[in-house]
Amino acid sequence: MATILVLDDVLDAVTLLQRILGKKGHRVIGFTEEEEAIDHVRENKEDVAILDIKLKKISGVEVLAEVKKIDPQISVIMLTGYPTLESARESLKLGASEYCVKPIDKDEIEEKVDKVLGTKTLER
Repeated sequence: MATILVLDDVLDAVTLLQRILGKKGHRVIGFTEEEEAIDHVRENKEDVAILDIKLKKISGVEVLAEVKKIDPQISVIMLTGYPTLESARESLKLGASEYCVKPIDKDEIEEKVDKVLGTKTLER
């Protein structure tokens, strides 16, 4: 299965995603701090990153840009409780593969992770 990085400033959201995706057999590494997540990507090769758009210090879109600079091959799913056309467009322009709206829906997140992992397999 895949290794997935999750970044959300709300620990409960990180824990929920760890539980949902862990049950599918994925290894899920969770973060609530932007810099820690970015540093982790610098030192580790992950298959997927799930990034919340609204964070404490910088936006998830800025984290997305940084993560893609470090590892252009990582698949990214953006997560937001405040969906706007602008944030969706910006995320996709910067290389996000998918966009997910909170509250987190178990079936939707599983489906989107499967989809980006399937795409990643085809790219290799």
